[in-house]
Amino acid sequence: MFFKKSSKSLDNIDTLVGIETQINGDVNFTGGLRVDGTIHGNVSEPNATPSTLILSEHGSIEGAVTASKVIINGKVIGTVKAGQFIELQSKAHITGDLHYKSLEMHTGAVIEGKLVFLADHLQTLVDANN
Repeated sequence: MFFKKSSKSLDNIDTLVGIETQINGDVNFTGGLRVDGTIHGNVSEPNATPSTLILSEHGSIEGAVTASKVIINGKVIGTVKAGQFIELQSKAHITGDLHYKSLEMHTGAVIEGKLVFLADHLQTLVDANN
């Protein structure tokens, strides 16, 4: 009643990488991407299009991940950058640095790397004062 529903929910999956699928190479996507298989390469969204990446407990990515919204319950070996928010579910395992604006981490999730807060507005204030 009081909240406006967004035009694209997290449940909207435009592309599915199946559990038996292996992709060797970079993946650029828009909308929603669910990965149940394996990707050996970078996974990213175009800068102008906020998108959602869901990595299931069966999925794995070896490469950098960049998306507005990221939900991980599988394995990532590489840097993860979430422009809006990231949710690390209980079976998530990240080997690499995690860049985030908003982070939700469930019990059991593992990060082997640095947590880096993306503070665009803070950097703008620092630049303005110098």
